[in-house]
Amino acid sequence: MTQRLYSLDVFRGATVCLMILVNNPGSWSYIYAPLEHAPWHGLTPTDLVFPFFLFAVGNALAMVMPRFEQGTPGQFWKKLLKRTALIFLIGLFLNWWPFVVQAGQWVESAVTAGGGEIQKGLIFKGFTWTDWVKNEDGTIQAVERGVRIMGVLQRIALAYFFAALIAYYLKGARAFYAATLLLLGYWALCLLGNPTDPYSLEGWFGTDLDKAVLGSIHMYKGERIIFDPEGLISTIPAIAQVLFGFFVGNYIRLKSLGNGAASSTVSGLFVAGVALLLTGFCWDMVMPINKKIWTSSYVVYTTGLAIITIATMMYLIEIRGIKSGLSRFFDVFGKNALFVFALSAFLPKGLALIKLDDGVTPWNWLYKKVLVQVPGAPENGSLLYALAVISFMWLICYWLDRKKIYIKV
Repeated sequence: MTQRLYSLDVFRGATVCLMILVNNPGSWSYIYAPLEHAPWHGLTPTDLVFPFFLFAVGNALAMVMPRFEQGTPGQFWKKLLKRTALIFLIGLFLNWWPFVVQAGQWVESAVTAGGGEIQKGLIFKGFTWTDWVKNEDGTIQAVERGVRIMGVLQRIALAYFFAALIAYYLKGARAFYAATLLLLGYWALCLLGNPTDPYSLEGWFGTDLDKAVLGSIHMYKGERIIFDPEGLISTIPAIAQVLFGFFVGNYIRLKSLGNGAASSTVSGLFVAGVALLLTGFCWDMVMPINKKIWTSSYVVYTTGLAIITIATMMYLIEIRGIKSGLSRFFDVFGKNALFVFALSAFLPKGLALIKLDDGVTPWNWLYKKVLVQVPGAPENGSLLYALAVISFMWLICYWLDRKKIYIKV
């Protein structure tokens, strides 16, 4: 690993570390405000994590693109399709896992179709399955459930796929024009929604299209209505986010090849980051910054912040030569970023099937039995648990790094 890439590894590692932090609180009822997503319009530190990761995917794409270009188009397509399929299928697997659902987890109880007797135990989750709802009036209703198709990894896979195609075939300025067209086109499409409020949850145009393609039972159910924050339509501007990461990664690769990051490279990044930050801020006046529908202003604004963050890391690490324990901590995460993110989703869902007592599982035992009793605000114990999860995941990544094991897809 060359010094030139070290700050990019630190950036990627810090991003995946924050993803694990916000996804693993001790209790979803007790979370400090900066670790929650904005309810709709606006931005919190948590809303920076996913776009930063997509930006890092673009950085990595810039580093491997020369190898793609040296091979044949057939070799490029083979590698691209394989990587896209693996990332997408891992995400789908994690949505489906652990293939069974505890009766009463989705609804009040599962009951027999005949006498209405309450049943306990596990229901097998096919791609679709039937659950039984006991209504408030005591009647029993069959409800069809389905595995969610989209998700974080699925969006990464699709955004990577189309960004790689654009970068490979268009190159240079034409690829930049394509990214700009994606953002402007998405802005125009959003105006096709509710004319009075096209950026509201109910008025956004993309939900009907996502329902038509994905099917309502295969979409996210965490909002007031059926709406998928990682749906197909809002993936369009996410492609531009990966492309911006590619442009920055390519700029770093070409400008600082063999010599570490030059001061002029970092200065150029700062200028670009501030320009995008201001552009996103101004665009927010007509197209609100919004993560859940991934508005174009959100892409530009968060890309500006990502560039400034990377430039700062490059200045401190490559130019000033500061490599602290913190940078080494994040670097370990960065070397197995996708693997550790998937593992942090796989373990909690699997261990949740093992019931010890009173809702305690091997995964949440530390919080339920120990950290929940931390004095002060209940958010303290919840945050300490998330930090404990990060520490556990870091130990796994550290062991893999020591053994020179890097799990790639």
